[in-house]
Amino acid sequence: MSESDDKNSLVYLLAGFGLGAIVGAAAGILFAPKTGGETREAIGSRYKEVKGRTEEWISEQRAKRTSKLEPEELGA
Repeated sequence: MSESDDKNSLVYLLAGFGLGAIVGAAAGILFAPKTGGETREAIGSRYKEVKGRTEEWISEQRAKRTSKLEPEELGA
């Protein structure tokens, strides 16, 4: 197995864990004994939290990718 296959496998594994966590959290929220308003508020706050973390992670990954590029690849 090549190095890129190993990296792809890791990405898919992490994506699977992430998706499982999201589905589990959603099921927990939806089946919790709360009123509709409380549930909507909980979903909204979780959504905002996950969105913020995702945007932060994407920014970090872009910065890492840009820092790894050679100056001639950047057009310098």
